[in-house]
Amino acid sequence: MNEKPFMPKATAVWLVENTKISFKQIADFCHLHELEVKGIADGDVAKGIKAYNPILAGQLTREEIEACSIDNSKPIILNKKKLEIKSKRKEKNYIPISKRQDRPNAALWLIKNYTQLSDGQIGKLVGSTKKTVSLIRNNNYWNSSNLSPKDPVASNLCSQVDITNALDKADRKIIRRKKELQSEKKKEMEIE
Repeated sequence: MNEKPFMPKATAVWLVENTKISFKQIADFCHLHELEVKGIADGDVAKGIKAYNPILAGQLTREEIEACSIDNSKPIILNKKKLEIKSKRKEKNYIPISKRQDRPNAALWLIKNYTQLSDGQIGKLVGSTKKTVSLIRNNNYWNSSNLSPKDPVASNLCSQVDITNALDKADRKIIRRKKELQSEKKKEMEIE
């Protein structure tokens, strides 16, 4: 057995107090010496340690404890949880202060080169707000006279893959709008 339980001494205290498992089994499970487990049972070792319930922690099952209580030669097997944690939120990349001045320039570059991208998509790519991007698009940005288009990939604000994915999404949205307009026109023609 390679892995030991979380908080092995506290787990051993709980197993000694609450089960009929042998000292050898507890010692093997918690990676302790058998005399140390006997000392826990006598009250000489781990006096101030609070018992840690391995069942509530998911390290053991009641069935495993019952089976090991009946058979003293059976080793206690650690219950391994398989957690499937999926991050729903994408972590925002930190952009150093020296690079933050490149955001408006990158937004201007994307506006000029990819007109199909929405303000929100450009804002996500360069790490800016929709309002700032719309001000840059309408030439109302406070520093628009000093802006010069700069590739966001060269500025290291986003990757080329991110831009390609945003373009694909924008193109799909345009196709969807065209289909919706055509279906609306067909409905109007049928009504007349």
